[in-house]
Amino acid sequence: MTGQPARPRVYLDHNATAPLRPEARAAAGAAMDLACNPSSVHAEGRRARALVEEARSRVASLVGAAPAGVVFTSGATEAAAFALTPDLGGDGRRGFGRLLVCATDHAAVLHGHRFQRDAVTVLPVLPDGLLDRDALGDALAAGGPALVAVQAANNETGVIQPVREIAATVRSAGGMLVCDAVQAAGRIDCRDFGADVLLLSGHKLGGLAGAGAAVAATPDVVWGAAMLRGGGQERGRRAGTENVAAIAAFGAAAAASAPGPAVGALRDRFEAALLALAPDAEIFGRGAPRLPNTSAFAVPGVVAERLLMALDLDGVAVSSGSACASGKVAGSHVLDAMKVKTDFTSGAIRVSFGWDSVAADVDRIVHVLGTALHRMRRGRLRAAA
Repeated sequence: MTGQPARPRVYLDHNATAPLRPEARAAAGAAMDLACNPSSVHAEGRRARALVEEARSRVASLVGAAPAGVVFTSGATEAAAFALTPDLGGDGRRGFGRLLVCATDHAAVLHGHRFQRDAVTVLPVLPDGLLDRDALGDALAAGGPALVAVQAANNETGVIQPVREIAATVRSAGGMLVCDAVQAAGRIDCRDFGADVLLLSGHKLGGLAGAGAAVAATPDVVWGAAMLRGGGQERGRRAGTENVAAIAAFGAAAAASAPGPAVGALRDRFEAALLALAPDAEIFGRGAPRLPNTSAFAVPGVVAERLLMALDLDGVAVSSGSACASGKVAGSHVLDAMKVKTDFTSGAIRVSFGWDSVAADVDRIVHVLGTALHRMRRGRLRAAA
C-alpha cells in the first residue's frame, strides 16, 4: 500500500523545552568525546575544566553578570532551592527571617525554597498578571527585611514583571530580590534587571536538560549554605562532579541566544488569526508586557484536554499551562491568581514559539486549530439539538 507521506510535526512548546540548538549539540558532543573529570589536574582534566569555565563566561554574559557569580546546578529547580534560603546574604546583611513570593511564580519557587511555611507570604497579582506592587510595599513594611522572589516572565502567560522597579523597592526596604529568569533569558534583555540573584535553565535556551544556574547578579551576594555537600566543586557551593556535556551545551545555547523581533511577529500573526477564528477567545495577559514568543489563550466552551489531543493528532505540539505537572492537564495556579473565570481556565492553551519557528508553523497551527474548533462547535450544536 502507498499513501501520502506523513507531514512533519510542528513543535510550538518552547517554554517547556526548546529544541536542541546545533551549537549546543556540537558543544555537548565535544565534551562527551573528552569524557574527563574537570577536577582532575592532568591535561585531559584541564581541558574539561576549560569547557566548564568557557560556559560559565557565556552564561554570565547572557545576563550581564561576572563569571565568578555563576553557580552551576542540575537545573533551575535546584538553583531555586539553593538560592531561596534564609541564610542568603549581601551588602553587609546575613540572613532573612521571611520570604515574599509572587503568586504566579513557578512551583519550583513557590514550593522549592528552604523557608518554614509560616515565614512565607504569597503576594497577589492584578488581573493582567502583574505583581500588585502596593501589596509588595505593605508586606515589606509589615516586618523585618525580607527575601523576595519574583519571576521575570511567566512561563504560562509570558507576562513580564517590572523587575527593575521591583528590585529598587525591595532594596530600599533592606531586602534582596531573587528573580526566576528562566523564560526571560534569551528572549528579552536580562542584563540590567537589578535583581540580586537570577535563576536560569539550559534546556529552555536550546541546551540539554540537566544544567541550570544560580547567578549572583550583584557583586555583594553572599551565598547561603550549600544543599549538596561533599567535594569542593563550584567553589564549595554545589558538590558533585560537573555535568560537563550539559554545561557546555548550556554555554553554547546562551551564546547563540539573542532577543529579536522575528519571533514576536510570529506570535502576533498567530493571535490575529486566532481572534479571526474565535472572536470570543481570551488571550491571557494581553494588556501587560509579554514575552514575544508566548501566547496563552482559551475559547469559551472548549476544554483544553480535548483541544490538545486534537492538535497533537494533527501534528501540532502545544501545551496547557506549565509542563511540569507530570504531563497532566490540570488547573493553573497562575490563572487562578489572575482571577480568570473558570470557563476560561478549563480551556487554557499555551503556544510558545522559539529559535527554530517559522511562518509556516503559524499557518499550520491556524489551519489545524480552525478545523478542531469547527468540529468541537459542531459537536456542541448537535448535542444541544
